Amino acid sequence: WLGDWNRTWYTANPDLTQCFQNTVLVWVPCIYLWLLVPFYCLHLYCHDSGRIRMSCLCMAKMVRNRTVNSSVCDSQNPKFIFKWISLFPLSFSVQILALCIIQLERIRGCRSSIFLFLFWVLSVVCSLVPLRAKIQLAVDEVRHAPNIDTTPLHLILCFYNVHFLFVFNSLQNPCPVKDASFLSKILFWWFTGLVVKGYRTPLEAEDLWTLREEDTSHKIISDLQQEWGAECAKLQKQEKSLESAPVLGSRLPDQAQLLRKLQKEQSSGFFLLRTLARKFGPYFLTGTLCIIFHDAFMFAIPQVLSLLLGFIRDPEAPQWKGYFYATLMFLLSCLQSLFNHQYMYTCFTVGMRVKTAVMGLVYRKSLVINSAARRTCTVGEIVNLVSADTQKLMDFVVYFNAVWLAPIEIGLCLFFLWQHLGPSALAGIATVILIFPLNGFIAKKRSKLQVKEIQMKFMDGRVRLMNEILNGIKILKFYAWEKAFLEQVLGYREKELKALKKSQVLYSISIASFNSSSFLIAFAMFGVYVMLDERNVLDAQKVFVSMALINILKTPLSQLPFAISTTMQALVSLRRLGKYLCSEELKVDSVSKALSKDVVIENGTFSWSKEGPPCLKRCVLFNEGSLVAVVGHVGSGKSSLLSAMLGETEKRSGQVTIKGSVAYVPQQAWIQNATVQDNILFGREKLKTWYQRVLEACALLPDLDILPAGDATEIGEKGLNLSGGQKQRVSLARAVYRKADLYLLDDPLSAVDAHVGQHIFDKVIGPKGVLKDRTRILVTHGMSFLPQADLILVLIDGEITESGSYQELLSHHGAFADFIHTFASTEKKESAIQRGTGTSTKITCHNFCNNPQTACTKQVFLFFLGDTTNTNLQNMEPVSENDQDQVPEDLGKLTEADKAHTGRVKLDMYKKYFKTIGLAIIIPIVFLYAFQQGASLAYSYWLSMWADDPVVNGTQTDRDLKLAVFGALGFVQGQLLEPLKRHKFVNRLLHMDLLVNVLRSPMAFFESTPSGNLLNRFVKEIDAIDCMVPEGLKMMLSYVFKLVEVPTFSVLVRPPKTGLPLFHCGPQSFYVATSCQLRRLEAVSRSPIYTHFNETVQGASVIRAFGEQSRFIMQANERVDFNQTSYFPRFVATRWLAVNLEFVGNGVVLAAAVLSVIGKSTVSPGIVGLAVSHSLQVTGILSWIVRSWTDVENNIVSVERVNEYADTPKEASWNTEGSALPLAWPQSGTIEFQDYGLQYRKGLELALKGITLQIQKREKIGIVGRTGAGKSSLALGIFRILEAAKGRIFIDGVNIAEIGLHDLRSRITIIPQDPVLFSGSLRMNLDPFDTYTDEEIWSSLELAHLKDFVSNLPDKLNHECSEGGENLSLGQRQLVCLARALLRKTKILVLDEATAAVDLETDTLIQSTIRTQFEDCTVLTIAHRLNTIMDYTRVIVMDRGYISEMDSPANLITQRGQFYRMCREAGLV
Repeated sequence: WLGDWNRTWYTANPDLTQCFQNTVLVWVPCIYLWLLVPFYCLHLYCHDSGRIRMSCLCMAKMVRNRTVNSSVCDSQNPKFIFKWISLFPLSFSVQILALCIIQLERIRGCRSSIFLFLFWVLSVVCSLVPLRAKIQLAVDEVRHAPNIDTTPLHLILCFYNVHFLFVFNSLQNPCPVKDASFLSKILFWWFTGLVVKGYRTPLEAEDLWTLREEDTSHKIISDLQQEWGAECAKLQKQEKSLESAPVLGSRLPDQAQLLRKLQKEQSSGFFLLRTLARKFGPYFLTGTLCIIFHDAFMFAIPQVLSLLLGFIRDPEAPQWKGYFYATLMFLLSCLQSLFNHQYMYTCFTVGMRVKTAVMGLVYRKSLVINSAARRTCTVGEIVNLVSADTQKLMDFVVYFNAVWLAPIEIGLCLFFLWQHLGPSALAGIATVILIFPLNGFIAKKRSKLQVKEIQMKFMDGRVRLMNEILNGIKILKFYAWEKAFLEQVLGYREKELKALKKSQVLYSISIASFNSSSFLIAFAMFGVYVMLDERNVLDAQKVFVSMALINILKTPLSQLPFAISTTMQALVSLRRLGKYLCSEELKVDSVSKALSKDVVIENGTFSWSKEGPPCLKRCVLFNEGSLVAVVGHVGSGKSSLLSAMLGETEKRSGQVTIKGSVAYVPQQAWIQNATVQDNILFGREKLKTWYQRVLEACALLPDLDILPAGDATEIGEKGLNLSGGQKQRVSLARAVYRKADLYLLDDPLSAVDAHVGQHIFDKVIGPKGVLKDRTRILVTHGMSFLPQADLILVLIDGEITESGSYQELLSHHGAFADFIHTFASTEKKESAIQRGTGTSTKITCHNFCNNPQTACTKQVFLFFLGDTTNTNLQNMEPVSENDQDQVPEDLGKLTEADKAHTGRVKLDMYKKYFKTIGLAIIIPIVFLYAFQQGASLAYSYWLSMWADDPVVNGTQTDRDLKLAVFGALGFVQGQLLEPLKRHKFVNRLLHMDLLVNVLRSPMAFFESTPSGNLLNRFVKEIDAIDCMVPEGLKMMLSYVFKLVEVPTFSVLVRPPKTGLPLFHCGPQSFYVATSCQLRRLEAVSRSPIYTHFNETVQGASVIRAFGEQSRFIMQANERVDFNQTSYFPRFVATRWLAVNLEFVGNGVVLAAAVLSVIGKSTVSPGIVGLAVSHSLQVTGILSWIVRSWTDVENNIVSVERVNEYADTPKEASWNTEGSALPLAWPQSGTIEFQDYGLQYRKGLELALKGITLQIQKREKIGIVGRTGAGKSSLALGIFRILEAAKGRIFIDGVNIAEIGLHDLRSRITIIPQDPVLFSGSLRMNLDPFDTYTDEEIWSSLELAHLKDFVSNLPDKLNHECSEGGENLSLGQRQLVCLARALLRKTKILVLDEATAAVDLETDTLIQSTIRTQFEDCTVLTIAHRLNTIMDYTRVIVMDRGYISEMDSPANLITQRGQFYRMCREAGLV
């Protein structure tokens, strides 16, 4: 019943019995359908994707189906009619059931049915046997069988569901994979359209598909966040239980604390892994199932090869068996390829989702992390978390299965080898046991190097330092510190390269052992096999089946150490991510909402960390609608008080309640890289009338008139092209526009001119301002506004010592009253007039040079530097309406988006890369690869000759000689050939070129280039050049030589030689063009993610205060999704190529096998085994060649992107060779301007026009003027931040244009308004070149009034400053900048409102220090507070780029000109 083997197998004309055909083959598809339908219906019930309407195509196919069924019974054969009638109920029921499933799928939104596809395929396969029998019968009887056409029914139904439904999608450019059929999905046909489009024209972002919903950030994070929150709660509970345990802690507190910290880090990493596994595990398991099937087919192929070689050896075997084995081998190879690439597709999809999830979690964490935890990780380290660590997790997803699957594969290989070679396989096992620990040891050492040294120490340090350099680039240029920081970066780089070189040497040893592994195993097994018994002969079956198994064995042997290494790296990354994600957050209950009083702090004690000392004590009570002023010395806790109200500090005790919404203006304005309007609206709808009122109240209208595009002008990162005052007014306008209930204003008036400050107070903050009905808490160092405050709080060392109105505090005769009386005399000079109602004594903070803000609304807001400390638009003429119409879009554009190149990578990039390697390395490498492959070819051919050696008396002759030659050839083939480890030299040069090019770029470059773009070059692109490019080149070179073997051996069985290159080049040319462009698009879309991360981390307190977290999260999601839209097709492109190429390779296998069957009588089994076994490898070889070449081309884009900045404009040289400049220059400090003119870029109005001026030695010059007058441009010209458009500047008779920039900038000094510190020791921040002694540094600190503070620090001068100096107050940072100037003590000093952030008393001491210590120097002060320059030698009044007045202050006042009017506005006359 089941079959007659004599009829089925042992015959020249095989067939199945009629009974078997009429029963088993009919019932198998039906049983499959009936058994699995309940489970499939349950699946459809649980996964509803929405109803799909029926299309005309679907209707037509159903009608056609019924027509075919009806025509089947139209036959003249009575037997057939009887069989059809007997089987009709079964056939009819199955078809009705299939149609019902189709309708159910349509109702449940299933567009492509895998279940029904497999049913149709099974039906076709079962129908092929009867069809073949009927065709054979017709041929034999030379007539047509009447029932041959039964199969078309199944053939039609087979493809019935390929595209049987009409798909309606509302997305603009939806991803076609959702609508693709099952066949299209497994073969990746759905991707062909994009490949063709990319081949015809370079792809652009608009051509890419939108992400599937399940891949979007919103979908992934919304599901994951809740699970992660639950895991964090478990971790906190576990931590509390550990803390409560009295074990170890009482005796060894330090060790216990360290142990708990390590345990928390490990637990956090484990909890993160568990959360990710729950979310993405089920889908990942489908990929695991695919790789299991792949392995099953992979191990079946050598068994079929054994049968084929047995067929070749058996002269009596019927021909059809050979064709059957060849076809079976082809089908198994195809199935192996399909399952392998479905597995890889699943892994990369999971990896992409993991990347999205981790980025989302890190970003959300950065919005809630508290200040203590924030100080432990820099922005650069956070960027590393979302770049390097996410990449490690993606690699982990791909290689994790190899950790457990590789040992199983090794075991199966050795089992099958035992079957073929018997106990001799134990020799192979022994060899594996020897090789495996070596590879494991190497992987462990490489992992340790990679993780602990390269990534965590040197790479993180380099990235962190580069981030700080980019943030403080202006300070570096003013102080000529580029070389010092360049050396620091190169120091990190050298250590990184040294560790990478060690890793590469270990990798070379690993590669050598891998190349030798297959030979060593074969040599050991074959040697033991032939030596054990003379009658053990090596025939073709034993040799080539064993070699096929050994080739399979190579994959797990190579993958296992790499998988272990990747897993270890991923675990470290998980710990790093877990540590950050589990760090302390701001407590939601720190501030509670109230219905009555606006702000109440009851018995509040606050600190910046749990362990740190309290920064605030005592209680506060504010009434609704009052103006509260907070005063105190530097570091007294004024900003901490506002932070406590925002919930930014750690609440030790007490209660904080606030009423309604909050608006916050930080001491250092946080400005987004967006337009002025977007910064002010901050996500709110524009109300035109209110918006205009806010602009007028915040004194922004004059600035907007000067800006190129008004409020549509783009502001650079961190407000780089705005002055300090402009940034502060934009920050204030953002708060005012919000119409909040409570306003927290952290000294916003210190950065603006006196008259502007008065305007803002009158129009915004004061009793008659737009905020008069709101509660305003104003931190200030100025005292002119205190009489109008409803309440004044005096803070000393974090404690409110006095509170009350101005008059009440004076009457108390306390510290505040003494302070007021002490400084009353100096303030009378500044202001004694009353303004409006009750403006009394105007006691302003002596800011030696307040802000270039109003001083300069920058002329070329778009690209060029304009202020001594901040670029602003200086003296820019308003743009006429006609001009606005001509260039409406680019007018206010500042930053340039990262653009993707198009087309193939230019040959110049390869030349540049190979040129840095040098021919001395390239030629030996190519020669060694060729020599190695020649040896491989020789020992393979020698093995085939040995297999064909005739057996004489049960043995083969010259066994020892054959074994010795085989061993010698194999030894040569497996030699170490990894001189490419010297490629690190290449990276050193390319990195150094990039670093120098960036540091030598003018300030305009940094204004127009987002820091994320630059940071991306130093992180991702350099990493690709370090690792991906050289590895890709080595891999490609190796496989190209391997490919030469295939036609060499296959020609012996005469395969078609011309088709292979043709089929190979077709997909490759399509693929490379598309993949390369996708790589570029993915690279340029990655930079905005880092830029947004950077911006968010720095402005987190403002975002939280305004309650805009959800909007920023949405923006982050959009940027990540935009990046993934190019990453997703990029890895699918690799799968598309691999499937196409592997089918070409499988065709080569089929051709080699079929031609071997045809030439059975003329070809020996050894040659067939050699040809077919090497043909089996062509699949992988072709795939790896194109993949490695594409990887090289994709990653050589990194060289292209790094090289982009080589052609950008550069500053003049830092030093002039052969310069005769005296070492003590300038000795006197005279400055002379000769008809000097300056413009921000060509085609714009001159910012300075015909300036002719002589400044004598020791003169003290004050430079004043209204917004846009050009005063800061004078300082820019002196430092050559902008080069002269005409005229010259002489210092001590030397034309500064003829000397190097560092020769100039290192000999003069500026104290900027925005104090910038770098992470590192305090000493490094004062003296990065180590040119001064400790005594000199302590002296400068004493003069800057910082000696007591630094002396009390545990590490004193070695005190580590955090990134940006965040662990120092703003006033202390400003004093450090003053100490820098005192240390340099040059003959020319430029000050720009250098004491804006310090209190009055400290300000007076600093002014006195400057006057005494710089008495012999020429001092230029860009003044906004006129009282600071009233005792100067001369005052220069700038107006629209010209010097309008110049004389002593007294003379200018008597002349009653422009200076007199300014003094009158400031209340000085």
